[in-house]
Parts: sequence; structure tokens; C-alpha cells
Amino acid sequence: MTYGEPARATTRRIRIRWIRVAGLLVVIAAIAAALGHELPASSSWTTSSSSTAAPAIGVLRSEHRGALGEADGAVPEGTSVYDDEIPGVANLDPALLGALRQAATDAAGDGVEFVVDSGWRSPAYQEQLLREAVSKYGSEEEAARWVAAPTTSAHVSGHAVDIGPSDAAAWLSEHGAAYGLCQIYGNEPWHYELRPDAVDHGCPRMYSDPTQDPRMQR
Repeated sequence: MTYGEPARATTRRIRIRWIRVAGLLVVIAAIAAALGHELPASSSWTTSSSSTAAPAIGVLRSEHRGALGEADGAVPEGTSVYDDEIPGVANLDPALLGALRQAATDAAGDGVEFVVDSGWRSPAYQEQLLREAVSKYGSEEEAARWVAAPTTSAHVSGHAVDIGPSDAAAWLSEHGAAYGLCQIYGNEPWHYELRPDAVDHGCPRMYSDPTQDPRMQR
């Protein structure tokens, strides 16, 4: 054996080792690509990133929530007060919706955009939100501070809307009375209802939470 033969043998072994490593990497990449292709897309739901973070109901943001979706009042993220094709908007009381759109038009002049985080809801949707609130807070009594029963909810009747983001709610807090739009509950700065008398007399005193509202006692 000459002096150069051990070097050539060593080089050959290194080349073979690298070829094996490269082949293994190709196989791993192919397996990973195949697994990634088979994984289903996520169908999770999220809370509104634009809202003032309503802590109880976690407004549904997709149609992947059992049988309940947009037809029951869930609204897609970024829904505006002008989205007539969205039932959560279209099924609102016409007078409330008209006042809301007038306010939104004027707010836009101040650089503020209204987003509907929740509007009209079906009784089934409201019942689901109530069950989720009970699970979250541990009792019906505590849940009632945030979510009304389907039989008393102003959302189910189309007479309430939850507005985000926080600057839009703040704009309504300052200017809403001029349109008859009033915050009803102290613990829900996003929840607005129509009070026509507020145009001349200002909004009525807020309840601390829905449990203080006589309408919720029916």
C-alpha cells in the first residue's frame, strides 16, 4: 500500500457517510411534507381582537361551533354596521340600526371605525353563551352578571349591539346620546341600546350589571 492509499480510503469513507446522511435528510423531509399535507386546517374560534374584551361571553368568531354560526348571530371578525348580509346585523331592530349607522358615519369623520362584535342572536346562540358563562364563572348567579337568558336578552330581540374596538365604544360613550344610543350596564362598556329620549334628555343612569335591570327579572 502506498502513502496515498490511506488518504484515498479515508476520503472515500467520508464521501459515503455524507451520501448516507444526505439521503436520510431527503427521506425525513419527504415524510414531514407528507404529514404536513395531511394535517387538517384549524377550525378554532377566537375572541374579537377589536373589542373591549368582554370577559364572559367570548363572542364567537367563526362558523365552526357545532350547528351554530352566522345564521344564529355569530359575526365574522371585522363586521361593520353596514354588513346587511350578516344576520347579526341585518336582524337588529331597524331603529337601532339606523341610529347606529348615523353615528358610525359621523364617527368615521373623527377617524373612528365601528365594528360589530355581536348584535342579534338566536335563542339557541344566547343559550349556548349562557351555558359557557356558567361554566366559566361557576354559578348561574355570577353568569347572570354578564349573559342574559334567551327569554330576556336584548340581543335576542334585536335591541342590543356590542361595539368595538375600544375607541369606538369610547366615542359612543361621549357622543352616543345625541343619536339615542346609550350604554346600559356599567360593567359592559361595549353594550349599547337605543333610548330615543336620550337625544333630548341624555342617557338614563346605567345599571351596575344586568342583574340590576328589571327586564332581566321576567
